[in-house]
Amino acid sequence: MKKNIRIHTHARDRMQERGVSEEEIIQTITEGESFDAKFGRIGFRRNFIFLGIWKGKRYSAKQIELYAVNEENGWLVISVMAKYF
Repeated sequence: MKKNIRIHTHARDRMQERGVSEEEIIQTITEGESFDAKFGRIGFRRNFIFLGIWKGKRYSAKQIELYAVNEENGWLVISVMAKYF
């Protein structure tokens, strides 16, 4: 069964600030690595080919890391980070 993925308003704000798309969130949860995090949350991490410019600098890759809560009906994404390299 495919889990529902909801994104908290805090995480949506961080997505805009950090250049992360909803599709990248979905791919990070469904295809990335998962790890235990504080407060009963689960972290997810995935690298993406970027080949673009972010804040005036050229980068070839982007790593998305997010923290989510496993709810009865799916994942609630709490926070999102992006690292460009």
